[in-house]
This record gives sequence, structure tokens and C-alpha cells, in this order.
Amino acid sequence: MSRLNRVFRFTAAAAAIAAASWGVLTVTAPPHEGGAGIAYGEAHAPMRDTEIDFHLWYPAEPGGRSVTVGGNGVFFGTEAGRGAPVKPGRFPLVVISHGSGGNAGQYGWIAQALAEAGYAVALPNHPGTTTGNASAEAAMRLWERPADVRAVIDAIEAAPETYPFIDTTRISTLGFSAGGFTALALVGARAEPAALNAFCDLPNGMSDCAFFAQQGIDLRAFDFRPVAEEMSDPRVRAALVIDPGIIQTVTDASLQAITVPVQLINLGDPGTVPAGVDAVHAATRIAGAQFETVSDSVHFSFLARCKARGAAILEREGELDPLCSDGGERSRADIHRELVERIVGFLAAL
Repeated sequence: MSRLNRVFRFTAAAAAIAAASWGVLTVTAPPHEGGAGIAYGEAHAPMRDTEIDFHLWYPAEPGGRSVTVGGNGVFFGTEAGRGAPVKPGRFPLVVISHGSGGNAGQYGWIAQALAEAGYAVALPNHPGTTTGNASAEAAMRLWERPADVRAVIDAIEAAPETYPFIDTTRISTLGFSAGGFTALALVGARAEPAALNAFCDLPNGMSDCAFFAQQGIDLRAFDFRPVAEEMSDPRVRAALVIDPGIIQTVTDASLQAITVPVQLINLGDPGTVPAGVDAVHAATRIAGAQFETVSDSVHFSFLARCKARGAAILEREGELDPLCSDGGERSRADIHRELVERIVGFLAAL
């Protein structure tokens, strides 16, 4: 059973700026005048035997208090209405799965846009791969992430009195990076364990292998057999997949068996996308899949907009990835506007 929480429980205290908690700033909050509300819930995840928290954005009328969701010294947060009245009606649900090391607050920019477009949006924090609670060993247990999404859907379905505005007959999922694999798994994709064991033996253009080596993890010795098992959820009727992690290891047979609408998006011009997330082959294997690229962008362009000193702070903290860099002359805000248009357009056509 899910419940809305009055107080957001922060993840682990920030040990570094790049791993800061993404809380909600409520001190002296003014009245909210926008069209996106924010609430918080919990769901019991049987596979983990623990509770997981999730953000819930929804179409809202003016009211409540204006708060900032996410944001820290590096990234901008997103405005939302805490306690804002829900607009009349029932709205399709989009469940967003964050990338490894990310968190729900970091995707407020797309959640806000979806809420304003008429969608309820749930964003779980995946234990073991979320900001302040992440490890290399947990990142390899990829099969736990689809189970988290199923748990959130279960919790929402089990509490119609709490979520009467959510239409649980219309559920889609959106995922970025590791969350992209999560989204694909929810509609039927499976990975090849042997290919995952060998993932770091071949160039993939991603920093994951450096992170694993830094943490003393040898993929060749890990038991990946659960990723070959069924992870789908028939309640998920469509998937939006952005730069899907470990896409090279997903089996053609599982992709060919997918029957729901799928949109695959790569961040970057053709030929510049890292092999580890290049979805062009997968798109040819999924019947009817839409495949698009976003020019002048890079893998991290899906993250929140960076503040002026963000890149310098990350460098000082020893962050391995250029989280604040994009691929060309376009601003990240402009890239986000294009992504919102494409994502909302896909959902509206379902």
C-alpha cells in the first residue's frame, strides 16, 4: 500500500556535490501558480524486501506551495506545487527510471513537462543505484530495477482512494541509460549473461568499466543469469528509451518478441553515439519501433541543466564523467525542449 508523505526523506547525506540529495526546498515557499504538482509515495519491493520511495508529479491547478524539486550546487532544480489541487480527470501514468547513480529529482524537468501535458508521472529511486545509495555491485543487478517499477505500479493500483486521478489502464515507461534498459526489460527485452560477463572486454565508449575497475569488480566472475529471465509487466503498454545501457547485450530474439509501441532515442549525431548505448540495431529488431537521434547532444544531456560553476565543482570532486558538457552549440535547455516535444508527441499518439 502506498501513501503520500508530508516530509520527503532525503537519501544519504551528500558526501560530494555530485552525490548530493535532491530534496524539496520548502522554506518560505510562495503560493504555486504553475500546472505541475508534486507528492511523494512509498512502495514495497518484494524482490528487495524493502520500501522504495518515489516522486509523483501530476497535472495541477494553482494552489499549494511553490517548491524546488532537486537541485544542488551543480544542477538546477525544477519548480512544482506541493499540495497543489489535482486537475479534474484521470490521467495516463508514465513511470520514469533514472540512470545508474541518478535519482528521481534529477528528472524533474521532464516530469514537470509531462504533468503539464496531462500525465501522472512516477519516478522511483532505485536502491543501490541512486544518488547517495549506490555501489558497483548493486549496479550489476539489473533485474532488480524492473521489479522496482512493478512495485510502484502495484502500490498505485492498490490505493485508488489515494490516486483516483491515475488511469492505470494506460501505463507507459520512460528510461534513460540504465533506466533505458529497465524500460526495455519491462516490455520484454532480456540480456545475454555471457555478453554481460564480457561487456568490459570490448570497447563500449562508456565509463562504466572504469568505475567497475575502480571498485574492484570483475564482470567475468558475476552471475548474470537473472537478466535472461522474464522481467516484463503486461500493464506497461509502451516504452520510451533514451540511450539504453548495455544495449549490446540484449538478445535479438527478445527484441523481436516485443509487441508494444517503442520509441528509441540516441543523444548525439549518427556515428558519435557510444557503442554501449547505440540503439540503432535494436530499433531494427523491434517491430514498428521509432528511432530518432538528437543532434548536438551527448549521453549526459538528459540530466538536469547545470549551473555556471557546475562543471568546475564536478572536476574538483573527481567526477569521472563530463556531466555538464553537451555536444555542440545548442544549450541543454534547447535540447530538453526538443526531447519534450518528441516524448510528448509519442505518448499523445498512443
